Amino acid sequence: MADGDTQIPKLDDPLQVPCIKPGSMDGLQPFLAGPEHQEKLGFPGELVPDWKERTLAKMQEMAEKNRAFQVYLDICVKCGACTDKCHYFLGTADPKNMPVARQDLLRSVYRRYFTFAGKYFPWLVGARDLTEDVLKEWYSYYHQCSECRRCSVFCPYGIDTAEITMAARDILAEVGMGQKYANEIIGKVHDVGNNLGLNPKALRATLEDLEEDIEDDTGVSVRLPIDEKGADILLVTPSADFFAEPHIDGLIGYAKVFHQAGVSWTLSSYASEAANFGLFIGNYENMRLVSQRIRKAAKDLGVKRIIFGECGHAWRVAYSYLNTLAGPWDFLDPNYPVPQHILEFTWGEIEKGTLKLDKSKNDHLTLTYHDSCNVARASRMGDKPGGQFEIPRAVIKAVCNNFVDMDPDTIHESTLCCGGGGGLLTDDLMDLRIKGASPRMTALQQVTESHGVTHMAAICAICKTQFSKVMPKYGYDMDSVVSVHQLVSNAIILDGQETEEDATA
Repeated sequence: MADGDTQIPKLDDPLQVPCIKPGSMDGLQPFLAGPEHQEKLGFPGELVPDWKERTLAKMQEMAEKNRAFQVYLDICVKCGACTDKCHYFLGTADPKNMPVARQDLLRSVYRRYFTFAGKYFPWLVGARDLTEDVLKEWYSYYHQCSECRRCSVFCPYGIDTAEITMAARDILAEVGMGQKYANEIIGKVHDVGNNLGLNPKALRATLEDLEEDIEDDTGVSVRLPIDEKGADILLVTPSADFFAEPHIDGLIGYAKVFHQAGVSWTLSSYASEAANFGLFIGNYENMRLVSQRIRKAAKDLGVKRIIFGECGHAWRVAYSYLNTLAGPWDFLDPNYPVPQHILEFTWGEIEKGTLKLDKSKNDHLTLTYHDSCNVARASRMGDKPGGQFEIPRAVIKAVCNNFVDMDPDTIHESTLCCGGGGGLLTDDLMDLRIKGASPRMTALQQVTESHGVTHMAAICAICKTQFSKVMPKYGYDMDSVVSVHQLVSNAIILDGQETEEDATA
């Protein structure tokens, strides 16, 4: 469906349960990966002739190797606690986007071939045969899930439905039905080191241009170093920070904070990407290969610590998996966490009084904050539970005078997804992305009406990109989403900086 043909959902409340529309999203799917994108990742280039046997073999392997996968498939009692928790169901009204129904697309096949009841009495337990139509249905609906895990928060059995989606996508790629968008991006990381395919020369030129921009704006020479051996900090940030708004403004904010803190830091042209789309396709081997680039860069440059920039799933992979995928990290300074989030660093400097901040520089904004899913539900910041909620808000309040939270049922661990996460940030899924964003946009509209909120801050590259695309559909300017470090950049006063008072003196 073309972008202009999308019917924008009209919700009176962000959590309003729609009247169901069976089949409303049936057949929607992203482009299939071609052989050049599949084979680079170690997958067959097209659907293999023995796809059924290989699908079942892969399911059996997963059940044997991953105890959680088998448990999640076995214990669901269809209690209904998750049915209305998915933003895609709320936005599309397709009952197959209820988390329990989406899970059951795979669970029904699992029951048919791997349980006693399913083998001998399939009609009694909702078991079904694996057919090519079932495979196509998997490809459609498992790409209508952003792996945000909101449904898992409300599951009384703790079923992590994102794991089911990841498993289904991994199975599909293994039989030749990978997703073009995600697989092409992973291939670029393997080849060049970042999602955009930026070579080292282009990256250096971009950073030099940003250095000039900062000096023109502030009168202070702030460096954005790359490939500098012996630096204390390796910054690993999403490649969106190198080329697009509002991401670039966040990168400038990082640089200003490091400069004012007086620390030595560097980027790496070899590992110039924090994002790890191996998570989205559920393939741990590709997750490992992407993570190993960061390890190699850290060792080659001789850094003491690693800090991750504003990217939601990058932080999830770093926080939850980096040690097992690319550890041990015993060559780093043990006095610092491995890894560390840029917000942890910035908040630490604010608490120490290192940064001089003028909150009035953001007075033209009335802000709210979007908790990105992977940060909120799959990670932590700081040294106590809930730091992933408190630290971003503390930084915002330190640099802004006007802040208000959205509906408490739509933030923190219950946060609503942007609608474009989980490898769905592709134009072939724009209809889904617009509809999936409707619960979050409704919550934003509420605080716009009640408190005059003009902008929403986020710490995820995918969230920022998604919102800048869908916000105009809901009556906002595309620049109504901002980076948290963009706000920091606005407020920070560097030593020696030319201020407006200096200019008029």
